[in-house]
Amino acid sequence: MKKSRVKIGSLKNINLDNNICVKGWVRTKRQGKNVTFISLNDGSTINSLQVVLDMQKFKIELIEKINTGSSVEFSGNLIKSQGKIQNYELDATEFVLLGESDVGKYPIQPKKHSLEFLRDVAHLRPRTNTFSAIFRIRHAVIFSIHKFFNDKGFVNIHTPIITSSDTEGAGEMFRVTSLDLDNIKNNKVDFNKDFFSKEVNLTVSGQLNAELGALALSEVYTFGPTFRAENSNTSRHLAEFWMVEPEIAFYDIIDNMNLAEDILKYIISYVIKNCFDDLEFLQNREIDDEKNLPQIQRNEKPLIERLKKILNTAFERITYTEAFNILRNSKPNKKGKFKYKADEWGMDFQSEHERFLVEKHFKKPVIVIDYPKNIKAFYMRVNDDNSTVSAMDVLFPSVGEIIGGSQREERLSVLKERMNEMNLSEKDLNWYLDTRRFGTVVHSGFGLGLERLMQFITGMKNIRDVIPFPRTPGNCNY
Repeated sequence: MKKSRVKIGSLKNINLDNNICVKGWVRTKRQGKNVTFISLNDGSTINSLQVVLDMQKFKIELIEKINTGSSVEFSGNLIKSQGKIQNYELDATEFVLLGESDVGKYPIQPKKHSLEFLRDVAHLRPRTNTFSAIFRIRHAVIFSIHKFFNDKGFVNIHTPIITSSDTEGAGEMFRVTSLDLDNIKNNKVDFNKDFFSKEVNLTVSGQLNAELGALALSEVYTFGPTFRAENSNTSRHLAEFWMVEPEIAFYDIIDNMNLAEDILKYIISYVIKNCFDDLEFLQNREIDDEKNLPQIQRNEKPLIERLKKILNTAFERITYTEAFNILRNSKPNKKGKFKYKADEWGMDFQSEHERFLVEKHFKKPVIVIDYPKNIKAFYMRVNDDNSTVSAMDVLFPSVGEIIGGSQREERLSVLKERMNEMNLSEKDLNWYLDTRRFGTVVHSGFGLGLERLMQFITGMKNIRDVIPFPRTPGNCNY
């Protein structure tokens, strides 16, 4: 008769002296003369279950087949533990070796591995405590996002992954084709013969399509993968990443800022409530990693305290001009400490500028609004000064920009003028212009980068460590 499996994460709700069945993967094995101790984890919790094997009950040749990485089914009694580390343990009465593991070849050994090494074995790194914690938190973040919008009456819509429009106008897109590129004549591609009869790419944003939904359903959001062929080998960039993009009719920039602050606080609150054990593990890991760092490179406060501070802090709201003046007059700028000097109004802020505003000057999240229109996209609403747009960036400690958004330009004539300034084809975007021709309204939206939010919540320094299979220049494994 097939036994019903109990997840290790739910054992805290089971009374002692119950006979149970657990299944999982072996983290460690300590074999003594009379007793063997197995640390078993099934991914449902950061906490592994200690399984005790009495050597009198089992053949030693069977126990010796259990190694780190093996998958095993254990049955036995849940009893109070004699050790100090755990409250309970499993006194095994029988076991089934489900999958063997070659101890000499299994790369995840019971020791601390570097994050760089674990990226090279990304298919197995979820079996470590660090990455099982990160991916459980990632799930909680994703679930909380859907719950936040659902509870507010938003409609989730799916926007195209394959698109013929470049939302940001940056041109850093991955081309999609069904043509045989090995047999292109004269090195010229005839897209009329391609699958879609035109040049198409992987999307950099679902925003333009989401706007169509908002101008019919009022409140929508799209949540999906986005792609950018930017050759940036940094700790903050991925070629494939996930974006949350709400678009809301009848929202101005103030409403937009309020929504952005609300969702960030909601997500962080949800994770603290539902993933505390995982956060505590990552916090202790961070503290241990920082022991050998100079004081200036360490975080001033532990991870969970940093998260709670966000919940109890009103975000600072300033204009681009105010931010620029702060940066221009700052000591790092005057002493030449910035890599990019803040000396000309209209410059695009770099990560070092964003982090100075958040971490040194205000010491809390900052929302910067009213950016120069020359450094922002065509769809952002032009302000009355005709030199700035009603854009906003939400800046967070450690990661810099975490949200970018704006009030959208709802005036047809102004939108067309902006498109002409940026050499964008009205013909190609005629469908987008129709939303301004037929029942236009004030509306706003933003994009929240999931992986950058994950970096802040988990304390991970590299964005490649908060997504299961990172896509970066020169790296597309699995």
